[in-house]
Amino acid sequence: MSTQPIGIFDSGVGGTSIYKEIEALLPHENTIYLADSANAPYGNKSPEDILKLSIKNTEYLLNYNCKLIVVACNTATTNAIKVLRETYNIPFIGIEPAIKPASLNSKTKAIGILATKGTLTSKLFHDTTNLYKNDVQVIEQEGEGIVPLIEAGKTLSEDMKTLLKIYLEPMIKANIDYLVLGCTHYPYLLPLLLELLPKEVKIIDSGEAVARQTKTILEKQNLLNTETLSAKHQFYSNGDPKVMKTLLNEAYSVNFLNF
Repeated sequence: MSTQPIGIFDSGVGGTSIYKEIEALLPHENTIYLADSANAPYGNKSPEDILKLSIKNTEYLLNYNCKLIVVACNTATTNAIKVLRETYNIPFIGIEPAIKPASLNSKTKAIGILATKGTLTSKLFHDTTNLYKNDVQVIEQEGEGIVPLIEAGKTLSEDMKTLLKIYLEPMIKANIDYLVLGCTHYPYLLPLLLELLPKEVKIIDSGEAVARQTKTILEKQNLLNTETLSAKHQFYSNGDPKVMKTLLNEAYSVNFLNF
């Protein structure tokens, strides 16, 4: 079973930021990535619809005998991972905004969280925030419109820059020293965020932590790939494959999937 692939799914291309962290840490692991771009963004959908889509994605990946599935989507994690873990007999790795390290390390006692509506309104997000915010002011901002622009290949466009200026303004006024990225699409905004934010603001996401947790679970369950052959990576999208190819730096082929 160790040579079976790790499955990764997201509401679109953003989860490739998670894939890159996993591939860097676990270079011998085979992977299958599924981008449900036709239904992006998940953030403005109902919890019921998010769960249905997450089940559909999971069952598609299980057809490829995935040994573990990474839910590379904050919205899907906060709304569906509990049911997925109860329903399927394989490990699931989820993603939550990195509120804990930001809150613990903040010197100005103010942090910003940029996330989707589906994440910000979820019970899991509120429970995590209340657990770790302590005396820190948390400025939450829904990133409406960001995911569609990224899915359209306009990641670093002027339209995106204009949107980010509006979203970051109240955070800058509150003197945040940490910005937590609560969507796997958002790490691709890093060049613009670095340009727009004060230099002292640190930007953190969950990618590296997710990769480490994936490795930990594979080790605990004796599922690490023991072969040292070149790993096989497959990418599927029901959106425009060119957008994902650009984010992957043209390194891999992306297969269009009508699902």
